[in-house]
Amino acid sequence: MPAIFLSHGAPPLVDSERWVSELAQWSADLPRPKAILVVSAHWEAAPLTIGATATGTPLVYDFGGFPRRFYEVTYRSPGAPELARQVAALMPDSEPVYHQLDRGLDHGAYVPLTVMYPDADIPVLQISMPTLDPARLLELGCRLRPLREQGVLIIGSGFTTHGLPFLRDPSPDATAPGWSAEFDAWAGERLAAGDVDALVDFRSKAPGMPFAHPTIEHFAPLFVTLGASNDPEQEPQQVIDGFWMGLAKRSIQVA
Repeated sequence: MPAIFLSHGAPPLVDSERWVSELAQWSADLPRPKAILVVSAHWEAAPLTIGATATGTPLVYDFGGFPRRFYEVTYRSPGAPELARQVAALMPDSEPVYHQLDRGLDHGAYVPLTVMYPDADIPVLQISMPTLDPARLLELGCRLRPLREQGVLIIGSGFTTHGLPFLRDPSPDATAPGWSAEFDAWAGERLAAGDVDALVDFRSKAPGMPFAHPTIEHFAPLFVTLGASNDPEQEPQQVIDGFWMGLAKRSIQVA
């Protein structure tokens, strides 16, 4: 099973016909997962914390100011208690693992899944990002890599640029600001070159910083995906590109 990094965006991205068609086609081209493991930009907790494993745990509507319909979305995917046990077993004894059984999927997880797997018939588990250190997240992805052999789809869910405070035009088709376009082009080039060292050091090497990521949690899940690949220095398949509200939607798939 491949591993992927996707730019999930805000809940209104489901109103973007282009994004919906891109995600739907992507999932149609993937092997059908036996289970899905999500690391989202919207859950930072240390040590590593495993979320709800019971079917029907309420979603986390971790956003504000949107129309009521976005707070009425449901995604009743099966729980994944066996996957939770496997994740815990893959972590070293020196690093404790917590469980937060009432922590449902946040919008970084369920929004793209409502498009990719709308029937909600695949078990889904979300785990926290225990750190924002790219090197440590590569290690986490490496530890999770064996799950792919069992048909688990590992998803890092973030956004290739996320400079929300610096956007001047909030319309979906807004022209990308220079800092967003420059960072996105750099990221695409470094991914194509398999230049993991440069990506790890993006805060000092990438153009457009710190505007592209005034905080880095939306780029961080990329490193879990790269770590879960068979070779972090491979050239990934860059499945989605372009912009939404001027933010870069670049999304990748690794073998």
